[in-house]
Amino acid sequence: MTIYEELSRIQKELKAPKNQRNNFGGYNYRSCEDILEAVKPLLDNCVLTVSDEVIVLDGRYYVKATACLALSKDEFVENTAYAREAESKKGMDEAQITGATSSYARKYALNGLLAIDDTRDADATNTHDKGTDNFSKEAAAAKAAQTKAINKAIAAGASSYEQPKPQKTLSERYEASLKWLNEQTSETYRKATKSQIDYVNNLCSELKEKGSVVWLDAIMSELNRLTDIKDNIPY
Repeated sequence: MTIYEELSRIQKELKAPKNQRNNFGGYNYRSCEDILEAVKPLLDNCVLTVSDEVIVLDGRYYVKATACLALSKDEFVENTAYAREAESKKGMDEAQITGATSSYARKYALNGLLAIDDTRDADATNTHDKGTDNFSKEAAAAKAAQTKAINKAIAAGASSYEQPKPQKTLSERYEASLKWLNEQTSETYRKATKSQIDYVNNLCSELKEKGSVVWLDAIMSELNRLTDIKDNIPY
């Protein structure tokens, strides 16, 4: 068998149940560890490795995770995923933030390699509120464009990347973000996708850079309302 034939077999036979439970959010999900345990019995003729490294782009830390399936040192297939470390997260120290980001990146590197679709998971899509569909799609598209730009920069050996030009104006993105935040409660905000959070964070950075103090204050006021919670929230 070639490596691609092995990969195809594993993708067809793999069953990775969602063994984890988020009691607060009321949904099941699968972790990186769940995927690895499910795939191990299928690795008859090949080896699966998952590794990661911390890289810096535009002054922000990213975890680059790579999942690699190999028959030999010369015959392998791999997939890479990125996750950006949060500058701070309530209830977590710096080591915990890095660990949570690593786990997130590794999971999605495995998802891409093994053709696991997590788009219906609550940690991948905010399906509890259909009114946020347009915002979710726009945020996901922005995240995909940013990932493409990061990949291009890394391939070129650059230490920074050019932020993709937004499809909408700053005022349109501000209005959409503020409307979405206004619709959230602390509970629903905890289920927001990473692309949605990154979309708002990137908007805040741009508003700060352009000196749009009034708009930035409005966004920050909503974020403070939504994140003013006492208990620790797992990443």
